[in-house]
Amino acid sequence: MRTYSAKPADVQKKWLLIDANGLVLGRLAAIVAGLLRGKHKAMFTPHIDTGDNVIIINAEKIKLTGKKAEQRVFYWYSGFPGGLKEHTPKRTLAGKYPERVVHRAIERMMPKDSPLARAQMKKLKIYAGAAHPHEAQNPEAVDIAARNRKNKP
Repeated sequence: MRTYSAKPADVQKKWLLIDANGLVLGRLAAIVAGLLRGKHKAMFTPHIDTGDNVIIINAEKIKLTGKKAEQRVFYWYSGFPGGLKEHTPKRTLAGKYPERVVHRAIERMMPKDSPLARAQMKKLKIYAGAAHPHEAQNPEAVDIAARNRKNKP
């Protein structure tokens, strides 16, 4: 018996719409990372992009459990003396681009920096509000909150 390996021409990509209103960030990120990679499909092949396109709306209304919003601190260094910068998810959610919290969480759950991971991340569209410009693709709504009672805080 031979092992099945998907070909890029065999892959059919769907458009999925997820409303992040009130969902827990880590659980949402884990589910979306699997959808982007295509792990929910029987034809999943690790080295082929078999995942679907994902649209996330209401990213500004995401929830973090416990005290993660205040206590989790992300650092980066500018390269100059005294250039250590930091921010918390609470500050980012209250800022100009709240969708970056969701994007970074999903990005950290994808395979590490590779051409395939970059191609899969390009299929992710995140919007802070409820409006999105992808109505022409007829996205299929996915109810993440109904899958498990822990998906909502």
